[in-house]
Amino acid sequence: MKVLIKNSFATLALLACLTACEVDRLPETNISDETFWRSESDIKLANNYLYTFLPGFNTEDNWSDDAFGLAANNISDGSRLAPATATNDYNNVYNLIRAANNTLEKAPRAAGAVSPAVMDRYLAEARFFRAWGYYSLVQKYGTVPLILKTLTEDSPELTQPAASRDEIFKQMYEDLDFAIAKLPTPTALGNADYGRISNTAALAFKARVALFEGTRAKYHKYGDPNTHLTLAVNAAKAVMDSKEHDLFGNYFDLFQLAGEGRQNRENIIVRQYGVSNTDRVSTHNYYRGSLETGNMNPTKSLADSYLMKDGLPVSKSPLYKAPVKSVDVFTDRDTRMSATFMKAGDPYMTTKPIFDIANLVFNKTGFTFRKYANIDDWNTQASTTDRALLRYAEVLLTYAEAKYELDGAISDADLDLTINRLRARGGVAKLTNALAAANGLNLRDEIRRERRVELAQEGFRYWDLIRWKTAETELVKPVLGNYFFKSEYVSSTVNLTPDNYIIVQAANFRKFDPAKDYLWPLPVNELALNPALQQNPGW
Repeated sequence: MKVLIKNSFATLALLACLTACEVDRLPETNISDETFWRSESDIKLANNYLYTFLPGFNTEDNWSDDAFGLAANNISDGSRLAPATATNDYNNVYNLIRAANNTLEKAPRAAGAVSPAVMDRYLAEARFFRAWGYYSLVQKYGTVPLILKTLTEDSPELTQPAASRDEIFKQMYEDLDFAIAKLPTPTALGNADYGRISNTAALAFKARVALFEGTRAKYHKYGDPNTHLTLAVNAAKAVMDSKEHDLFGNYFDLFQLAGEGRQNRENIIVRQYGVSNTDRVSTHNYYRGSLETGNMNPTKSLADSYLMKDGLPVSKSPLYKAPVKSVDVFTDRDTRMSATFMKAGDPYMTTKPIFDIANLVFNKTGFTFRKYANIDDWNTQASTTDRALLRYAEVLLTYAEAKYELDGAISDADLDLTINRLRARGGVAKLTNALAAANGLNLRDEIRRERRVELAQEGFRYWDLIRWKTAETELVKPVLGNYFFKSEYVSSTVNLTPDNYIIVQAANFRKFDPAKDYLWPLPVNELALNPALQQNPGW
């Protein structure tokens, strides 16, 4: 049994009262401090609770232009309203921050029984998770109260105003730098502690945070983008130079049981579920509940992003031929497409072992996602396949993008170190400055394309559109699906473009207001609880 998972769920029972949200003004934990915080095992148990906040499988890609569900999404089509009450996007994150602050305050009580190095390791885990929480908040809301201690009902911090972006990022970097210095390497963690946060996990996450803010500041025109971009380059390069991580050989297997555990050095942070269906604590039903049933389906926009194997887009490659049947869509393409999209002949589900064509009743785009698809999981509805949350591939992409954004150019050597390693796994020709120049390609766009296809279906696209300030261009476009292969699709009533592509949501039903939609609305009840908070502009 994975020790982390087992202990995490034990902690849920022991530390349930730690989930009080700062802003809800609930009282302190009633776990007796006289009988807890006395040993390393106590601190580890408390920290295991932090791991339960790592996100599980979801359909957040529906927020973007990469995916569409069974119905319209009010984030991607711009129809949402400010929520009346706090949701998990706000409250649950402060629960995590509170739990991290609790460890930081109370773990030192065990100093007499725990060595300074061991103590620092657990404090570093807590600081990592505090940074993880604040990153989630600042992505959405921009500025929020910066709470660095546990609060009681009469704490003055309950009515403090939001901190500035600079203050929040400064704190995140301080927390992550402490974690980088004090956490063990993945090698030191070994098999026994696989799944716990390592120093390279803190470095890789710092690179993610810094790339987000560096590019957001650059394209939204505020702050000092180059400071963040430099941090992103340096943190990503430190992960690369550590030699602790590498790419996994098979892209499809990355998202199967075959890609789990220490033998897969690409995974840096994962949400763990179990070892097998007979040795598990937590399970999910992502494949049957979200993918096969159509709660999240890939779009034509995503499909068109995959290159031909000569390294050119379909609009420029001489290899491209208009498809006659559905499997033709995958001919001579980046193999990551056939690992991410279902195609005729792929294993599918128990009641239909072999996939032929998407069912338009459920899969509205005429496409079906394939990552994490597994017939056994469909049958049992209880998968233990881990969710990859941060992979080495992302680190390579971060390095390439941050270098380009800093310098306005990228060398072929750096492309070989990063982008071209990913392309090689997908069977795609190298990206070079010469190839780009000869074919009228923009290197920035090609780096962004690589990020889109490599990390497809992993929850990145919406946030990329936000930081690049392209959501106002991309999210107002119509949502299109696959070419309508009349001889293959079951008779359905669908709307089609003049060139025979499925129209899933027309452009007149989509909007994105750049004056307000780049930030999320704060819950209305939080504004009532704390009059010092101000609603984000336009909401």
